[in-house]
Amino acid sequence: MVEEKKTEGMLSPYRVLDLTDEKGFLCGKLLGDLGADVIKVERPGGDPARKIGPFYHDEADPEKSLFWFAFNTSKRGITL
Repeated sequence: MVEEKKTEGMLSPYRVLDLTDEKGFLCGKLLGDLGADVIKVERPGGDPARKIGPFYHDEADPEKSLFWFAFNTSKRGITL
């Protein structure tokens, strides 16, 4: 059995709820990059920032927003 080692950062003991819009995405990303467990909470239908381009292959689709993906790495997500 192979055991996976998760790299723990300085903020690994902390859990953060990210309730921000596009003006606050960078803060959650930085906290996640430093090891915090960041949970991005979206409204039903998705966050409006998913409609911000540029888009992968120039196809305007909420699931292909490169802006969204760039600022929401190191996060988990939930829709409430």
